[in-house]
Amino acid sequence: MRFVVILFIIIPLTEMMLLFEVADRIGGLATLSLVVLTAVIGVQILKRQGLSTLTRANHRLQSGQLPAQEIVEGMMLAGAGALLLTPGFITDTLGFIFLTGSFRRPIARRIIHSGMVRTFRPGGGSGGFEFWSAGHSSYKADSAKVYEGEYTEDGLSQLDQGQEKNGPDDKLH
Repeated sequence: MRFVVILFIIIPLTEMMLLFEVADRIGGLATLSLVVLTAVIGVQILKRQGLSTLTRANHRLQSGQLPAQEIVEGMMLAGAGALLLTPGFITDTLGFIFLTGSFRRPIARRIIHSGMVRTFRPGGGSGGFEFWSAGHSSYKADSAKVYEGEYTEDGLSQLDQGQEKNGPDDKLH
């Protein structure tokens, strides 16, 4: 509950006080220009970082690994985008921290290792959910449960015809 109070009451009030103070020092138009400039620059950086993270996630998926790091970083980038589009210097600073890879990657690693993020995995602990951790960073298919085969419409119609010849109550084995 305290977090919500801080998030929605104290931070916006602090942002407004800071904006007013900066506007008194450098002027209202300059302050507005600075806020818009940080948003534009932040969105441009966000595009590049997002594309880079998406590319890394795709490479990990192609190699058969779970892209846990990239998923958490993607969520952080989404949060950074929201913070950068919110007018103010405090939110811009937090947004740029989440955009900077040298800060974002260790924070994401720490989030994953702390177990704050849950993932669905068949056979997991409580109802199929278990925590991501260093031991669950890659996914390997269980070869005993992989079935290969081919499907054709002709094969399906042959099964139907064979079932009609044997009778509807007979089972094919």
